Amino acid sequence: MKYLLPFALRTAGALLLATVFPSYIAHAADAAKPRVALVMKSLANEFFQTMEKGAKDYQAQNSSKFDLISNGIKDETDVGQQINIVNQMIAQGVDAIVIAPANSKALIAVCKKAQDAGILVVNIDNKFDTDALAQAHAKFAFVGPDNRKGSKLVGDYVVKLLPANAKVAILEGVPGAFNGIQRKLGFEDAIKAANLDLVTSQSADWETDKANQVTAAIITQTPDLAAIFCSNDSMALGAVAALKAAGKLSSVKVAGFDNISAVQQLIKQGEVVATADQHADELAVFGIEYALDNLGKKDAATSDKETQVDLITKDNLK
Repeated sequence: MKYLLPFALRTAGALLLATVFPSYIAHAADAAKPRVALVMKSLANEFFQTMEKGAKDYQAQNSSKFDLISNGIKDETDVGQQINIVNQMIAQGVDAIVIAPANSKALIAVCKKAQDAGILVVNIDNKFDTDALAQAHAKFAFVGPDNRKGSKLVGDYVVKLLPANAKVAILEGVPGAFNGIQRKLGFEDAIKAANLDLVTSQSADWETDKANQVTAAIITQTPDLAAIFCSNDSMALGAVAALKAAGKLSSVKVAGFDNISAVQQLIKQGEVVATADQHADELAVFGIEYALDNLGKKDAATSDKETQVDLITKDNLK
């Protein structure tokens, strides 16, 4: 009965009131609609703005099926605020939480709290850490792409553009973030297969400004750098800005991950060579659909669902 309680209790209450007060019938359907909370990372990041728009558009097309509450945090590292948001959703008694956690470990406890309160939790975008889940005796369905596979697609494309033994660098996401770790591994897979020289791999916390600073330092230390693999497009924007300022953009290939519109423009201009599209506008929708399909089930599914990720270059950019 774990995931059935909040939705079922409201439904039963609505039916009882409809029996006693016939005028309540018109409102019973709305009262019984499940409420789904979408909890995202930084809404300053275009990727999550696109995700939120996709979710809202989907809800508008399916307004009779569910209500949507969407929330996001100020920046990628504001883990405490994201925990607060989940606690607020628990207090409001939502039926499902679809979450892109800012931290693969720190959000597990509060999501387990939500699950124990009868709320269905679906993990999207950034997968919870497997070992941390085991320690917490928690299990959540993950709906999202294979980030390692996606970044390898990007890496395999870029390494073909580089000379033998070229020096390259990786800009990582927030330390400990599962999707950041997987994207780094995917880039490394491509780099190792091509026998390139990975001179450094550093975190820029998913942020444009920090990526600018980190890139500036890297190219000062390694003036003959040939490529920078960025674990998201926000960091690719920062890398491009730093390379432009140093007059090195024409000699250093930049790759990203997410396919945000700002990077699409840079790909058209030849300033970024490739990115990966994990379809931000659809990712939250897949998570919401998964939640709605499993609401009311005594034993809600916790199996993962892999979603599509595509290589984006100047040749296939629409």
